[in-house]
Amino acid sequence: MEALRTLKRRHISSWAYILLAIFVAAMTFLPFYWAISLSVRNPAEAFTVTGLAVPFVQYKPTLANWKTELATGETQKALVNSTIVAMCAALMTIVIATPAAYAIARFRFRRPSNGNIALWFLSQRVLPPVATAIPFFLIMRFLGLLDTHIALILLNTTFNLPIVVVIMRQAFIEVPIELEEAALVDGANHLDIFLMISVRLAAPSLAAAVLIVIAFTWNEFLFALMIGTIKAKVIPVHMAGAVDTRGVQFWFVAVRTLIAMTPPVIIALLAQRYIVRGLTFGAVKG
Repeated sequence: MEALRTLKRRHISSWAYILLAIFVAAMTFLPFYWAISLSVRNPAEAFTVTGLAVPFVQYKPTLANWKTELATGETQKALVNSTIVAMCAALMTIVIATPAAYAIARFRFRRPSNGNIALWFLSQRVLPPVATAIPFFLIMRFLGLLDTHIALILLNTTFNLPIVVVIMRQAFIEVPIELEEAALVDGANHLDIFLMISVRLAAPSLAAAVLIVIAFTWNEFLFALMIGTIKAKVIPVHMAGAVDTRGVQFWFVAVRTLIAMTPPVIIALLAQRYIVRGLTFGAVKG
């Protein structure tokens, strides 16, 4: 009898967890559903449709907002700018951060120690970006790089370097050093070992770092608003600009929000396996 009661309690607990998970998932998806719903409504129905706004029941969906927005030159230019800045920043970050992470993982420094160097890199990522807003703006103005792709690439590379160094350092630490020592015995130099052994074995972490940099760069707003206002305007800044004399055009805001979300989501879904492997590399030792 006691075993039956225990089984019932476990069954009730399982259903409670399932219902809680469904509730949390529904609350998380609700803003995205509302954005999708707004993006396929006529502007006149943006405020008149109430409740859950069920398509084909409360309103007739239309792709007019999507066609209008995607045909706008400003939107196309913002997409191109975001793509250029994100890809170039990811490439530059990886090129700079990977050797730095390898050096911290393999070589021994006395003053400061390896741990202190890694901690310093991590502290730079925790630093509030707004604290460096004015200095970076003044530097870019002095260099004549305001409203240019180069400025945004340099800034995003600077911001994302610490997290990539931390990720790749741990990945290189988990690579067996015996493989590198065997390669040294066979006559390989440190550059060959770094490129042909260490980087290849740490490829999952490298892929995860690239995707993280692309996502962070794609979503960066503060410095994109300060630096890239016209020629180098990116998607987050363009998304926040759906305001005219009539007020906020929520249907266009919804379209721009979904456009901004789509590339990172697609990349994450396609490369989910590499992200999980990269961020958990070396987490379990057998």
